[in-house]
Order: sequence, then structure tokens, then C-alpha cells
Amino acid sequence: MTTLTPAQPIQPIQPVRAARPARRAPGRRLRRAPLNLAALAVLAVSVFPVYWMVLTAFKPTRDIQSQTPTFWPAHPTLEHFATAVNADGFWTFWRNSLVVTVSAVVLALVVALLAAFAVARMRWRGRKAFILMVFVAQMAPWEALLVSMFIIARDTGMLDRLSMLSLIYFMVTLPFTIVTLRGFLAAIPPELEEAAMMDGCDRPAAFRRVVLPLLAPGLMSTSLFGFITAWNEFAFANALIIKNQDDRTLPVWLSSFGNVFGTDWGATMAASALFMLPVLLVFLVLQRRVTSGMIAGSVKG
Repeated sequence: MTTLTPAQPIQPIQPVRAARPARRAPGRRLRRAPLNLAALAVLAVSVFPVYWMVLTAFKPTRDIQSQTPTFWPAHPTLEHFATAVNADGFWTFWRNSLVVTVSAVVLALVVALLAAFAVARMRWRGRKAFILMVFVAQMAPWEALLVSMFIIARDTGMLDRLSMLSLIYFMVTLPFTIVTLRGFLAAIPPELEEAAMMDGCDRPAAFRRVVLPLLAPGLMSTSLFGFITAWNEFAFANALIIKNQDDRTLPVWLSSFGNVFGTDWGATMAASALFMLPVLLVFLVLQRRVTSGMIAGSVKG
């Protein structure tokens, strides 16, 4: 006869504790300290001029002209911003800069997208030579083109016209846009387009529905670069807009901002802060996608 033993009580399951991450050795922290200090020094040198510009815009005039510098406005004021906004031609030049910049960026995106697609997806004679020429054009300094662009604008009757500035900014930003979009297109598997074409899409429809949404980070990063480049450009705008002063852009207008008693530094800094604000807001909104687009476009392809 078999004897039954009483059942053992069920032991509760102990929760598994996650392993704690290994602490960094003190020696590694000490080795990284010089690099961290160098990074902070570079950050301070880069950010301090912008901080001083914004600080001056909020300072009263007596504090700006004081011999003792202050690093925080004791009595902040918006008087300088009102002076800048109500200055003669401010909104006209703001509109000119916006029109020139947006038209150049849109035109560069359309042309560069077609060129990048041809380079990344197709094989044709002279493809490598074309890529080499694009890189050479990107390395050319702007100042080397100033005299030739002035002669072309003068001989074609395009001086004092915003359309000429748009074409120049388009030409300058186009090589970088092609290179970045080419790298981003090369990272997208062509099998996605082929699958869409097997499902009934033609080549343009497959590109529009499959590839174009995946290109959003690259398009944002290149458009932001082109926007900053064209928005801040001064040399061509100053050299090609001579007689018709109403077609000047904001950088040229800022260089001549003053009054009969000398330069109004408070209003100048306030106008500069307002000039910087659109680019800053766009970058903050698109920061994550812009960063991923820059990385993908620069290391792939």
C-alpha cells in the first residue's frame, strides 16, 4: 500500500531584479574631464555673442552706454524692439528676405530631388563625373563668384532685382542639397519602390507614395540649411541691389541701421534678434528630424 506524502507549500516567485549598470571608474571620469571642459568652453564662446545681443536688446539705453558692463538687465525694456519694428522699411525688407529665401529653397529642393534621384537610382554614362562636379561646386567659395555674378547681372539687366538674388541663392545651395538628398535616397531600399510597382503603381506614383514620405527628414534638413544660408547672406545682396533701395534684404538694412547721432545699438540688437527668431523657431520645431536627416545624408550613400 502506497503512502501519500503531504504536498509541499508553493513558494512565491521572487521578482527578478534588474542588474544595476556598472559604475564608471573614477579614472575614466578624470580622463574625460578635459574633453568636457573643452566642450563647455566652445559652447560658451559660441553662445555668448548671441546672449549679449539679446541682452543688449532688452537693456535701457543708459545701461548700454554705461562703462560698467552688466550681464543681466536690471530694468528690461521693449523700447528697442518697438523702434526696430516701427523703423522705415523694416517690414518691406523682411518681406524681401522671406520671398528671396523661400523661392530659392523651394527651387533648390525640386531640382536637387530630381538630380539626387537620377544619381542614386539610375546608372548612366558620366554619373561619376557629375557627382565630382557637384562636390567641386560645393567647395567653391562664394566670394570667388561675386565679380562674375555682378557682370552677368549687369549685362542681362538683372541688377536691382530680387529674382537675381533668388537665382544666386538657388545656385549656391543646390550642390549641398544634391549631396545630402543623394545620401538619404541611397539609404532607402529600392525594393520598396519595386514592391509598390508590382502592386500597380507606376514609377512616379511609387516614388510619391513610398519614397517621398521616407525622405521627410532629409528634405527638412536640407531646406533648413538652404533657408539659413539665403536668409543670412549679405555680400551678393549688397553688391547686386544698388539703385532700388526698396529691394534690399534685412542683412543689408541692418548694416546701415542708425540715426543722426550714431548707431542705435539697442534697436540694432533688437532688429537682429527679430531677424534671428524665424530660423530659431523652425530649428527648434524640426530639431529631431533635422538631426537625423543630417546624419543619414552625410554618412550613407
